[in-house]
Amino acid sequence: MPSPTACRLLPRGAAPSPPPLPRVAAGLDFGTSGARLCVIDRRERCLFESSLRYAHARRQGCRDWERALWELLGAMPPDLRARVDALSLCATSGSVLWAGRDLRPRGPVLMYHEHREADFPADHTGPLDGLARLAWLWNQRAGPESLHDALALHQADWLFARLRAGGLAQGGISDWHNALKSGADPARCAWGEVASSQAFATRLPRIVAPGSRVGRVEPLLARRLGLPQGLRLVAGTTDANAAFLASGADRPGLGLSSLGSTLALKLLSPQRIDAPQHGVYSHRFGALWLVSGASRAGGAVLRMLFDDARLRELSTRIDPEADSPLDLVPLPGMGERFPQANPALLPRLEPRPADDVQYLHGLLQALARIEAAGYARLTQLGAPRPDVVLSSGGGAGNAAWTRLRERALGLPVRAARRTEAAFGAARLALLGTAAFPRTPPRRKDDAHPAAGGQCCKEMSHCARLGDLADERHKHSEGSR
Repeated sequence: MPSPTACRLLPRGAAPSPPPLPRVAAGLDFGTSGARLCVIDRRERCLFESSLRYAHARRQGCRDWERALWELLGAMPPDLRARVDALSLCATSGSVLWAGRDLRPRGPVLMYHEHREADFPADHTGPLDGLARLAWLWNQRAGPESLHDALALHQADWLFARLRAGGLAQGGISDWHNALKSGADPARCAWGEVASSQAFATRLPRIVAPGSRVGRVEPLLARRLGLPQGLRLVAGTTDANAAFLASGADRPGLGLSSLGSTLALKLLSPQRIDAPQHGVYSHRFGALWLVSGASRAGGAVLRMLFDDARLRELSTRIDPEADSPLDLVPLPGMGERFPQANPALLPRLEPRPADDVQYLHGLLQALARIEAAGYARLTQLGAPRPDVVLSSGGGAGNAAWTRLRERALGLPVRAARRTEAAFGAARLALLGTAAFPRTPPRRKDDAHPAAGGQCCKEMSHCARLGDLADERHKHSEGSR
């Protein structure tokens, strides 16, 4: 029998207190045109979603991000807000700024679409357009004279610092997905040679694994917003990678095609593939690599020619089992980067038939062939051939386009289970580093699993770096 002190008698007629509600995870997506929030439970069921658009998307900055952050977190029902125990976020890849330790920006934000030239070694591997923007800002601001207390940050780094207890007091923290285009070497969880040779190398953020803990929410901020004091912040990823996490693609052979303004392809591979001459690079995805390539062709060209209602109406009249005689190149302007890197390639949007159904048929067929050539290029470079292609983006629901794509690819095409980057960020908050494949695939001709154990060990080490930073801050808080 339990001791008398272990039992508490309730007053006559009183009901026992209900058990506490289970904790939930939140994900934020700071994208090109606006920001979004998604809250999920332990079974990955969506409990709440909200979104807003930036007033000036092409000229967004820290004030826009901060306003969106407070509005979205404040939009959650108070009882749900009090149950959030983990939060992560994703942001646009390659968007950078310089900011002081007080979080105030030192100069403008340069977004991912704002190209800047830089004199980097020609034999480097991986993209460096984010580093080029940081270097340009550094040179424009006269370097250390005006940036003496400033830190180099990516969009996601600044947002996490705005939420985190301690902010930038201990420097910036970045995940290796957001840091890739600034010269990070994800295989070593460190800055690569080109980034390390810059005059501002000591101002670059510390690199951690996506999904690792990077601190807790600022206590005063938690009280003001009604968030739990112990809310964990989980290192994030890029918006495109978060959409991949949302899609359910989790093994080599599953491709994801994003049919948005541009046509972006992603494919999990056991091998890292970096081919700048073809516009191909790889993100580290646990024990695997997420190989990516993006054409400039896509929905932006279709919207130059038809509005959404007209696109839907014409699509229903296309016979996707027939071939179009048109040979079109649906680019928005001169130059292509993937599957062929050709800066001189010109759009070819003519001849335009009198019948718009025939014209749209030719455009969609051309896009399907570009997609097929893209996966062929990835396979040629060493990625596994896809056996199924998942679709996300505005074109995923177009039945005629889907069938044209199946014919061009010779593969089944189906819609991804979810496509929202905010949902992917919420999964990352919920699962941490377990959101990524933990073991590499076993090859039939191998007596032992493919080499990937060291990769997982390094990922665990990088995850512990975030945990240690969290512990150091808790100890400093307790000693005050």
